[in-house]
Amino acid sequence: MANCNAKNDPAWNKGKLIGQKLPLKLKEIWAIRIRLQLADQKRDLALFNLAIDSKLRGSDLVKIKVSDIANSGTVMSRAMVMQQKTGRPVQYEITESTRDAISYWIACKGLATPDFLFPSRVVASQHISTRQYARIVEAWVKGVGLDSNLYGTHTLRRTKPTLIYKRTHNLRAVQLLLGRTKLESTLRYLGIERLMMLWNLPSKPK
Repeated sequence: MANCNAKNDPAWNKGKLIGQKLPLKLKEIWAIRIRLQLADQKRDLALFNLAIDSKLRGSDLVKIKVSDIANSGTVMSRAMVMQQKTGRPVQYEITESTRDAISYWIACKGLATPDFLFPSRVVASQHISTRQYARIVEAWVKGVGLDSNLYGTHTLRRTKPTLIYKRTHNLRAVQLLLGRTKLESTLRYLGIERLMMLWNLPSKPK
């Protein structure tokens, strides 16, 4: 049974440790993905996959419309969004598994081209809020046994760039993927020094 689905609670970060959130490792990505697939949570699977692929801030991710990622009923392999925080466009790749998940979700929900991809159940809002997104992410990480104090919405934004950096050691490529203007801010954002200790990453990025 498809979970096509949320509810207003206190602020998502009330009583939590605030700070840089850890990215997910590959095994953790697959643990969450498989859990969502087994539960037939079409919306959450599409949201999770797109969050990983797009590397978007939550404020941009929740506002994506069907027209932003699909053309004539077909989900595109590449899309572009104007970042709300910076006012600059950033392009991202949509992998095949993500395209499939999004297509299933659109069909399940009966979404049309002008619709928001992740509509809210709250009448006053057209799309899920960033707080609701944060609560959804919290449920994902808790569901696979991770400490929700250490992971958050920026976890999804940082995951793919961190995996790419781990594989290529190319910080400039990651800078472009994140749509950031300065190499130094990219270095700080990824928290390379902390990740060096956790993941044995190289200390001298290119």
